[in-house]
Amino acid sequence: MSPGKQASENEAAAPMAAGARLEAMRRRVRLSHLAFWTVIAAGPIALGLALTSTPTVVEAATEAKPTAVRTTAHAADPSGYAQLFVAAWLRSSADDATSVQARLAQSMAPNVELPDPAAAAQPAPQSVTAVRSAHRADGAWSVTVAAQYADQSVRYYAVPVAADRAGASFTVAGAPGVVAGPARAEVPASSYGVSVPEGDLSSALEEFLTAYLTGAGEVDRYLAPGVQLTAVAPAPYTAVTVQQVLAVEEAAAAEQVPADGTKVRIVASVEARDEERRWPLGYELAFTARSGRWEVAALESGTAQNGGVR
Repeated sequence: MSPGKQASENEAAAPMAAGARLEAMRRRVRLSHLAFWTVIAAGPIALGLALTSTPTVVEAATEAKPTAVRTTAHAADPSGYAQLFVAAWLRSSADDATSVQARLAQSMAPNVELPDPAAAAQPAPQSVTAVRSAHRADGAWSVTVAAQYADQSVRYYAVPVAADRAGASFTVAGAPGVVAGPARAEVPASSYGVSVPEGDLSSALEEFLTAYLTGAGEVDRYLAPGVQLTAVAPAPYTAVTVQQVLAVEEAAAAEQVPADGTKVRIVASVEARDEERRWPLGYELAFTARSGRWEVAALESGTAQNGGVR
């Protein structure tokens, strides 16, 4: 077949193929319309089934972009900074701005004037202690500092402190103000309601505290397996006497040591003695029964809240 004739046949076939595709599309549309109206005639239930069976076009999910999370460093409590400032400020004078205390106060609070005490003014405090801090807003703190004087009087100062976002730098933002001291809080009711008589538990407690506070004996022999406690060193006392023991659990008051694994929590009033005086002390401990004896499971003084388990 000549090239010219082949080209003419190809040109003729192209419209025929296009026409065939168009006719097939029309036929599918007519069939779809017919099926739809057939469903309509069959009632609403059939229509619902037809709609739910219609193929669903699902778009490809776009790749999730990582969300930027802003984190703010937890600002350190500036209580120590405010305490140091008040100690220096109260010990400085505008008449001697070059003294060590005055220069320290001015470096910590550049915009705060130094006090100008009269000749008969109250002397410098014996001790200065931060007693409360409050985070007011981003970077803004208020610290209450107590100053105790030789005459046993106490004066409280509220100090505004500004901190940077990282909590690494502080500045006293304004002059301190004299305020009333913190109110005394009510002590919650104690759950230590079981009186423990003299017996195995009180004896074990006294022996342990004697070793712990006086260095007489080994602390380890009174500890439950896995418990580690180190005696106070150097030993501050020469003798220890248990005055009263209260417990949470009734098992602590039993005449005999209960079954192995029994646990009790106790609070003890203790009298410790050194060469000069007697000291009233208090301790919270947990004991575990094992092999007919009580063993110290935890020394919880300073951490217990209303007899709760830690």
